[in-house]
Amino acid sequence: MIRLVPCLAATLAPALAVAQDYPLAIPHAFGTTTIAEKPRRVATVNSGNHEVPLALGVVPVGMAAANYGDNNGDGLLPWVAERLEELGAEPPVLFDEGDGIDFEAVAATEPDVILAAYSGLSRADYDTLSQIAPVVAYPDGAWTTEWRQMIRMNSAGMGLAAEGEALVARMEARIAEAIARHPQLAGKTAMFVTHLDATNLSVVNFYSAHDTRVKFFGDLGLAMPKSVIEATQPGQFFGSVSAERIDAFDDVDILVTYGGAPLLEAMKADPLMAHMPAVANEAIVMLGNDPLGNAANPTPLSLPYLVDDYAALLAEAARKSP
Repeated sequence: MIRLVPCLAATLAPALAVAQDYPLAIPHAFGTTTIAEKPRRVATVNSGNHEVPLALGVVPVGMAAANYGDNNGDGLLPWVAERLEELGAEPPVLFDEGDGIDFEAVAATEPDVILAAYSGLSRADYDTLSQIAPVVAYPDGAWTTEWRQMIRMNSAGMGLAAEGEALVARMEARIAEAIARHPQLAGKTAMFVTHLDATNLSVVNFYSAHDTRVKFFGDLGLAMPKSVIEATQPGQFFGSVSAERIDAFDDVDILVTYGGAPLLEAMKADPLMAHMPAVANEAIVMLGNDPLGNAANPTPLSLPYLVDDYAALLAEAARKSP
């Protein structure tokens, strides 16, 4: 029997690269899930997990509808719609998670396994889903599963560990192609700020060192500022500080956030935020509620779709930083 140990991606890889025998035990933050035999019907909940089976040629019986960056309102991000078309498949059942997981809808798809390696499941969510089918939950904390871990754990849960490892390798090669065109990214520091209010900039909310968007900076050749590391609380994927402490982020070369021109102008005019070097230098990447804004949090299908555009925006900001 293969036992998968929830640890860092670098040490997780060898355990998942071997052939899988059943029953399969997958440890995670809520315990250990046992999968008796290779699943035939795969369901996923929360953001991005469905992209692992789709990338591996498996159409889920049900998955969460997109609630961010879905420009045409069909519940599918463009790279997901494109992949379904490539597979000659109709969209599966889409779970509306606007008010949380729709457990009845998940149960109605009669899954053999439920993938949620990247998710915000509570213990109650996990327990309820486990009454429907075995659940692959996150290894450590909610919304902190790095994309390699997500692929490895979800693919292992489908009995496709070797295929998942090959997918990781393809994504790493795609990232390498993108950053090779932008050497100016190497060594620059970046911070991801979120939920900024142009009318009230007294609080700076940011994604912590545990967040997947921030971890992705490292894949793109960027460094994590010491200030962000020091402001990160254990197990938290986000943090908040008073703008009065903005000087703590003097080591940030590039600032990434969601917003548009009004927010940018407000930041530049704010007497506190204007002192932040990244703001003073306008070394800022402004993302919107669109596919690119969504793809800043990498997933198996979004990364090859938009990594070139994202790297180019970051490189443009890097050029503005001394």
